[in-house]
This record gives sequence, C-alpha cells and structure tokens, in this order.
Amino acid sequence: MAVTEKFFIVLLNKVIILQRFFSAVVSAIALSAAVLFSAGQVSAADAGSGAEQLRQFVRDSKTAEGDFVQQQLRAPKGDEPKDKGLKVVRQTQGRFVFQRPGRFIWDTQKPYEQKLIADGKQLILWDKDLNQATFRPVGQALAATPAAILFGEASLDQHFDLIDGEDRLGMKWVGLSPKKNPNAKNGNELPYTKISVGMLNGLPKALELVDGLGSVVLVTLDHIQLNVNLPANQFNFTPPAGAEVLRLN
Repeated sequence: MAVTEKFFIVLLNKVIILQRFFSAVVSAIALSAAVLFSAGQVSAADAGSGAEQLRQFVRDSKTAEGDFVQQQLRAPKGDEPKDKGLKVVRQTQGRFVFQRPGRFIWDTQKPYEQKLIADGKQLILWDKDLNQATFRPVGQALAATPAAILFGEASLDQHFDLIDGEDRLGMKWVGLSPKKNPNAKNGNELPYTKISVGMLNGLPKALELVDGLGSVVLVTLDHIQLNVNLPANQFNFTPPAGAEVLRLN
C-alpha cells in the first residue's frame, strides 16, 4: 500500500474516533443537566414552583442512579409530514450514575454499548465495538457546559437565571437562562439557546436542550434512586487487556 494511502486511512480513523468522542460528550452535557434535576426528591404535596424544586435538588444532591432515554430530534424536512411534530433521528437508552462533584457514568446499552465515565479528573469514552478507550482531561472536554456547573458545588443561581414557564404536557417547565460571562465572546459559552426541564409531582420527567440550529436533545429519566450508597471504586475504569487506548490533550 502506498505511503499516501496509508496516511489517509490513519487520518480517517482519527476523524471517526473524534466524532464518536464528541458525540458522547453531547450525551455528557445532557446528563450533566439531567442528573441535576434528579438530585433530590420533593413530595407532590410539598412541591413549590418548578424553580424552587430545582434549587432544592441542587442543594440536597449527593448521588443518584436511574434509567435514561435520550433522543435527537429535528423539524420535518421537505415533503415529510408536518403534523407529527419533531422527527426522532437518533435514540439511545441505558443507565446513569452520578456522585457530586464531578463523577458520573453514562452507560449507553441500546442500540450499541458505550460508556462515558468522568472520574473527577478525566473523561473516558469506552467503545465496546471498537475495543477502544479514549481519555481526555475533563476540564477541557466539558468546560463551559452545564457539567462544569451542575456537578460542582457552586450555587445554580450563580450561573443561571431560573424562569418558571408554562404548564405543558402535564408538567411544570423551568427555563435555565445562562448569565452573561464577560470573558466569553458572545456573553456566555454554552452551546444551547434553550435549556428547560419538565417537572411532574416533584420529580423531573423531561429535559430539553435546543441549539442555535433548532436541533433538540430530549432526555427522559425513570426509576431514579436518590442519595444511594456507591462503592468507593464506582467510577474507576481500567481498559481490558488488548484494548486500544488513546489519550487526547
């Protein structure tokens, strides 16, 4: 095989690796907001406004685990039916575990097996199909995203304005409006134009993330267990023998 051809094959493989890694980071961003909204439990009888509940979740949050379904949605194109609303272009599901601050596992089980693990210092993507583990410093991978705030110890109100929205689909919706960052070019550094959560009976049931192109990430949570005891090594990860290991700076 010619040297030039080998070069382009290696380059293509690196592009595929990066695409998978950053796709998983999007999942982490969704998780970072989603686990916040599962951070504590309020009974329906005692539930206040959505914003009040959200603040209590952050305040009381220690650990959580549960199931997730994550969907990537888009508006109908061309001659596609317009009366059916947003179209699901991708759906994944699995389990999540988190421990404040800065540790989580986003374990995708269907339609493929992939784990995104943050141990507080690094972000690890384990892809079973590729038999490949990719390591990246967590600060660089998730900086300026909800994860940098919601897995930390800071008050939510330091970074977001919480806005109680309309009741929709039987849920109380709360919007999170990022406060302006004077060091950011556009006032804030988040990739989303809209972040909102739907509350039902004191628990989060839906999270919506909308970007500047109108693409929507919808995360729903179920079977949430709050403030569970987790093993000390819960977030440790060692690649299996023979796995390919990549370290990105």
